[in-house]
Amino acid sequence: MSQGKLHPKVAIVTGGGGGFGKGIAATFLQQGAKVIIADFVEDVGQKTASELGCEFVRADVTKKADWEALVKFADEKFGRLDVVVNNAGTTYRNKPTNEVTDEDFDKVFTVNVRSIYYSANVVVPYMQKKGLGGSFVTIASTAGIRPRPGLTWYNASKAAVINATKTMAVEFAGDKIRFNSVCPVVGLNTGLSDLFLGKPENQAKFMATVPLGRGCSPEDVGNACAFLSSEEAAFLTGIDMPVDGGRCV
Repeated sequence: MSQGKLHPKVAIVTGGGGGFGKGIAATFLQQGAKVIIADFVEDVGQKTASELGCEFVRADVTKKADWEALVKFADEKFGRLDVVVNNAGTTYRNKPTNEVTDEDFDKVFTVNVRSIYYSANVVVPYMQKKGLGGSFVTIASTAGIRPRPGLTWYNASKAAVINATKTMAVEFAGDKIRFNSVCPVVGLNTGLSDLFLGKPENQAKFMATVPLGRGCSPEDVGNACAFLSSEEAAFLTGIDMPVDGGRCV
């Protein structure tokens, strides 16, 4: 019986308590990885980890010390860390740009961008020291490559992490550390869906713009992340992969 394309890798999945993160964690486990769910909401993260049969560490991804604690946990528990999936993210409710507040702006850049900065700042040196290479997958968004009105600064935060991911892909290629982005279209029944759409009645109208006729599922995102983290994608770095049913065409 196959051990799975991700055996024996060890992966951290941020925001893994629910939504896309839970789907990513579940897929990684199915593919043979050892998974550490990192989530700010302890009861949700702990419940998901118990359900899936993986590890949980409470972490605020906007704090460097919490990233250091994650790496320490992975090293002490498994002796290695191969994959980081930067899934944790946030947005504000879809609204005209001139109505965006300082709080809205600070929130999306702190959670969506600073977390990526700290993940690389802490994890890359660990991977370099181990000398085994590694893989970072950033959960960006179609908003970062095909932006539309109403979420200007959320869009900008995702464009920033796509750009940073490409830059680091080149910078750390010599260390065999790969960086790629996955860009989902709006998900169905995730915690942020109603914020992206503005109001529930907008869902049908939006889905009509997706050629394959539906939103992105956690399984869709999990499968893309598993592929990019596997040896099947050993020659792929610096790409932003739309998982969007044709929305960005």
